[in-house]
Amino acid sequence: MERQMTRGEQNLLLLQSLIPDSEKFFVWCYDRNGSMIATSCPEEERSVLEQAFEILGGMEKLMAYASDRERTKPQIIGSPIGMQWALSYESERNRGLVFAIGPVFYSRPSERQLRAAIRPLMHSRENAAWAAELFRLLPELPVMTYAIFTRYTLMVHNTLTGQQLGLDALEVTETARQIGASPAGPRDRNKVYLAERAMLQVVRNGDINYHNVIQRSVQLSPGVPVQGADPLRQVKTSIVVFTTLVSRAAMEGGLSPEIAYPLGDSYLQSVEDCHDSGELGALANAMYHDFIYRVHHLRVNPNYSHAIQKCCDYIELSLDRKIRTEDLAALVGYTEYYLTEKFKKETGQSVSSYIRYAKVERAKVLLESTDLSIRDIAEQLAFNTVNYFIQSFRDTAGYTPAQYRKRFRKA
Repeated sequence: MERQMTRGEQNLLLLQSLIPDSEKFFVWCYDRNGSMIATSCPEEERSVLEQAFEILGGMEKLMAYASDRERTKPQIIGSPIGMQWALSYESERNRGLVFAIGPVFYSRPSERQLRAAIRPLMHSRENAAWAAELFRLLPELPVMTYAIFTRYTLMVHNTLTGQQLGLDALEVTETARQIGASPAGPRDRNKVYLAERAMLQVVRNGDINYHNVIQRSVQLSPGVPVQGADPLRQVKTSIVVFTTLVSRAAMEGGLSPEIAYPLGDSYLQSVEDCHDSGELGALANAMYHDFIYRVHHLRVNPNYSHAIQKCCDYIELSLDRKIRTEDLAALVGYTEYYLTEKFKKETGQSVSSYIRYAKVERAKVLLESTDLSIRDIAEQLAFNTVNYFIQSFRDTAGYTPAQYRKRFRKA
């Protein structure tokens, strides 16, 4: 009698159908105890990639992921050699199965780099034999950008769980993006410069709605194009440069040098002490988030009540949506009338004027750092019409959006 497929194997077939044949990475299904139930990996590659997952710390991380009942998002994990996987659970209700996707590299290491990175792991004859097989497989292993791998990860996770997570769901590793990855083609250095300038400007402004700026920067530049002695060193070099630039931008935004320098130094030391590319990504994101929020808190008006500051933060985080006064009132438990009066008294602006000003400030960043059309920016910021966006921008900034972009590009 033909054996009936397990639920894990059925899900595996579904997930594998989502991945084009041209993208050669695999799906692995494990139970909560770490036993593999099924995989799409061919038999001839399975053993060496299973060993890679174990030796490089993937299984330990999978077990920690499976046991964390609070976790609601997928997770990308790295390794000392720059090999990456993504983890997702089966469903919100039933987390009996955990799925791993991968492995992939964001940039292909040379055999010399790989040998240098693997050397500390060679504690036995078995590990040496595994390494030899991995070197043989290296030309066959997939290389893709962080942005593409993230999209596959979210597609698989949403299919498994029924959730509708967006690209910001992987914010723990978002900034890692990858710093250290290979660009898909020649870089437009002017666009890279504009994107980096915008990324540092949100630090100076303490702008907590920074995720879209990060995503745009990732698509343009993977970081410092320096080939290190090993893949991990390459990522570290980019994060060291990134941390230095962010700490300086935070000081320009008002953060005291007595705070910024020691804080930056502590992150730099953590980078040097790190031995895992996935942890480096999380560390870079934590550093960026930390500096932005420190500048943000400096700019919080001490005269604002907690409720009004909560409304201001909500507005900053919701610039891509229509923001209604009734939603803000519900957020803080006030009537609309009481909120509008209190908001005007504390900020000196009406709710609508404050929202319009915040959206124009965000539009400036988009005009400076992207080639999005005026219409696209208006739609992205949820203005009712393009004409209303242009009028609001002119009333607030003194220029039309087109004039502002032209003046900025000449600066």
